[in-house]
Amino acid sequence: MKIALHERIRQDFEGRILSGELAPGDRLPIEQDIMADYGCARMTVNKALSALLAAGLIERRKKAGTFVARPKVHSMILDVPDIAAQVRERGQDYGFRALAHAVRQPLAGMEEERLLAGEGALMQVDGLHLANGVPLCVEYRLVSVAAVPDIVEADLHNMAPGTWLLQHVPWTEAETRISAVPAGEGEALHLQLPVGTACLSVERWTWRGAERITYVRQIFPGDAYDMLARFGPSTAAVR
Repeated sequence: MKIALHERIRQDFEGRILSGELAPGDRLPIEQDIMADYGCARMTVNKALSALLAAGLIERRKKAGTFVARPKVHSMILDVPDIAAQVRERGQDYGFRALAHAVRQPLAGMEEERLLAGEGALMQVDGLHLANGVPLCVEYRLVSVAAVPDIVEADLHNMAPGTWLLQHVPWTEAETRISAVPAGEGEALHLQLPVGTACLSVERWTWRGAERITYVRQIFPGDAYDMLARFGPSTAAVR
């Protein structure tokens, strides 16, 4: 069955974006050039771009043009997301690059680290999440070796520790704090951003009963993370 031209244009650009041919931040051709390439009217091009915009694949910047959007991580407020799974669900290649990997003792004066370690040590795994080879999130994670002894032997150089934990360690409680932060020198270097770029810091603690499992701090570019929440009516009367 022959598809409409605006749908073919949408599919063509979607394929180029998801394959990585057009990377986040790349500028799309201006509408006149797309019209010339496909031999169509402006309305047809606008219809295709509107569909890509609604899908979150592109963004329009006033007086600047149309650009490939940075892939977002959608997080349910009460959920612990698996970044690897979410990137793959978008049809993109996921990658993880370990930046630090060591077993160590809690730092002196760091009460949160002491509480997390309990009677044991901490596994520190810092890394970089990538989507189609583009930096998406820099992560700093500590895991309680007393709570999760198998973490010491786990292969975390190519698999994100969050993915490994979700597959191997049940959790019963989580606390998340999200704040706006400027990219420091380290984050800016890893995320390929100018120092001071607006970013979101997502900090999360998880427990299994009374036992602390992990603490993680993830830094996303400000346009690469959003929160979702869906609520139903409670049993209480609506006032």
